[in-house]
Amino acid sequence: MLRIGLTGGIGSGKSLVAKILETKHIPVFYSDDEAKSIVNTNVKVKSEIIALLGPEAYTETGYNRNYVAQRVFQSPEELAKLNQIIHPAVRQAFDQFVVSSKVPYVFNEAAILFETGAYKTFDFMVLVCSPEKLRLERLLNRDKTSTEEIKLRMEKQWSDDEKRPLADFVIENNEKDSLLEQIDDLLKKIQISLQ
Repeated sequence: MLRIGLTGGIGSGKSLVAKILETKHIPVFYSDDEAKSIVNTNVKVKSEIIALLGPEAYTETGYNRNYVAQRVFQSPEELAKLNQIIHPAVRQAFDQFVVSSKVPYVFNEAAILFETGAYKTFDFMVLVCSPEKLRLERLLNRDKTSTEEIKLRMEKQWSDDEKRPLADFVIENNEKDSLLEQIDDLLKKIQISLQ
């Protein structure tokens, strides 16, 4: 079974591409959603996060995303340690997803597959690219946050130019080229690789 990574910068539209794939009955594992679940349900992960960031990392209602984000985005060391706690648990969940999916290939949608080196574990990498101006507009509408905060988050990720040489396929989400045609073309190429 092929494992295919699906990635792109924040606001690039990788989730939209993933949803289109699902309409074609292709299994998609959402790493970010899984991570959000794991930090609240995995006892080992929770205790390691509290040991790293203190009891403020959780409130009565669960994981304190705002507190954690403020802490780790000011400290690359703490961010790296947090990722070392969460990413292995997410990878384990993906492995279980692969085993339970009885199909020729699955996609794993995740934001930082290149940055973490996880891209090396996939058979193919699909990169969704989008102009920064469009990404900013989408994120301002979606997240109701400031331009400065979005740019800060973008700076934590590699640029499209850094990712392109490592991608096997690139989907341009630029509001000019048809996403559906590009996805159909991608799926044809994947089918050919299976023969």
